[in-house]
Amino acid sequence: MQINNTNKYHIIVNKSPDGGYSGQCLELAGAISEGETEEELFKNMTEAIQLVLESIDERAKANKETIIELPVETK
Repeated sequence: MQINNTNKYHIIVNKSPDGGYSGQCLELAGAISEGETEEELFKNMTEAIQLVLESIDERAKANKETIIELPVETK
């Protein structure tokens, strides 16, 4: 499983009163990160999403599970 141009993820972004930003991916509960700027947060969130997807893929391989992609149309 890899992130490609067709995958979209929704991130809740929070601005800290002390400065900086934190984010959490709605589709992947374990993908959370932070950054001093929004740009840094987006870079860090991309890495967090990639790491979670790699972990899911490794677990599936170890347990001989199959991962399928289910396209869902939204309005």
